[in-house]
Amino acid sequence: MTEALAANSDISMTQRAAERLGELAAADPARSVLRIQVEGGGCSGFQYKLDLVAAPEADDLIIERDSARVVIDAVSIAYMAGSQIDFVDDLIGSSFRVNNPRAIAACGCGTSFSI
Repeated sequence: MTEALAANSDISMTQRAAERLGELAAADPARSVLRIQVEGGGCSGFQYKLDLVAAPEADDLIIERDSARVVIDAVSIAYMAGSQIDFVDDLIGSSFRVNNPRAIAACGCGTSFSI
């Protein structure tokens, strides 16, 4: 990943997300990295795919806070520029959320968006 691309992405992770990733890593150290990808589909045009993986790929952007790591593939970075990765625990459940300032529409569950 080029330094210029990583610097221009301005993607961050909240403390809550880092703490939750730390808990997940303690429970399963073999799958301690959160991978976020943007794929076509969902009710708004694009959707986020989140997986726990063992390690980053060679061209991934790596976002670190404390010991927590989130990785994003090179294609998805353009769709997520300026986003904040958070962990929420509310009445409809707990989950990682991407707060994307570039999204002009989103579905109610927060996993589908359009730009």
